[in-house]
Amino acid sequence: MTRDRVGGEKQLLREFLDQQLEVIVWKLDELTDDQLRQPLTPSGMCLLALVKHVAGVPYYWLCEVFGQPFEAWPGAETDDVELDPNDTTDSVLAYYAGARAASDRAIGELDLDTTGTTWLGDTVSFRWAILHTIEEAARHAGHADLMRERLDNTTGHLPGKNLPY
Repeated sequence: MTRDRVGGEKQLLREFLDQQLEVIVWKLDELTDDQLRQPLTPSGMCLLALVKHVAGVPYYWLCEVFGQPFEAWPGAETDDVELDPNDTTDSVLAYYAGARAASDRAIGELDLDTTGTTWLGDTVSFRWAILHTIEEAARHAGHADLMRERLDNTTGHLPGKNLPY
């Protein structure tokens, strides 16, 4: 997928966020349900739970904080990285896709200087919230990369590229 490297601030922020969110879902390609649920860390985290957690990030920071529509899912907006008994691969991926679509709509509709209030009562700009969401997505994309490598030795930085940058 080709990404824009020139453009306005909002466009470039959207590109960076979309790229990191795409990397995370790409790390699931061709894995079985058992592999997606396999605990890969000492705390028992699995790739599918990580994806569920990451979906809660844009839903909270780009939607809920700014009064935009979002889909609440118990546990997804917390720091808990775990699956609920009723979570399926399809339901988690649908939730993730919904979060990506909702955050994209919010970015299209809101001005970067719009402010919102977090659950702690902090005032943040939409610009800050996008940057924070990129930061979170990139951090978790790194986790997903390491987890995928542990499952089947597959590595890579971006879909379709085997470059280190």
